[in-house]
Amino acid sequence: MAVIIYTDGSCLGNPGPGGWAWAIPDGAYGSGPEAQSTNQRMEVMAVLEALRSNTDAEVEIVSDSTYVIKCFQDAWWAGWKRRGWKNSQGKPVANRDLWEPLFELALDPARSITWTWVKGHSGDTWNDVVDLLALEAAQSQRPVSGTR
Repeated sequence: MAVIIYTDGSCLGNPGPGGWAWAIPDGAYGSGPEAQSTNQRMEVMAVLEALRSNTDAEVEIVSDSTYVIKCFQDAWWAGWKRRGWKNSQGKPVANRDLWEPLFELALDPARSITWTWVKGHSGDTWNDVVDLLALEAAQSQRPVSGTR
């Protein structure tokens, strides 16, 4: 059975102070800051940190970020790599420094990862939890981790 991990990113100003968070329902969670960031960057960082912190072989990532979810569901990553880290418009892929280590973890054949999109601010309890954790990290610029 897959471990479900919710992720979210937040940015005050975009660009501005950022925060990321992940949480396993009724389990472990983590969040962290980045002094100058963007919302997209924090969304990617949330998944990267979730996978770094959880080594389970079967994982479901639940995110309200179409940027992250579509990258894997629609295999944007394959085109980026094929084009030498250029996007479909021929421009350098943003956040490559985060995508590369994320691909290393997410595309590991020893792992099975399912990517699920959830509408943000729609009443999904755990999406709301990670949204709040990411916002708190952006505001406080302090990391938090623990178990719920």
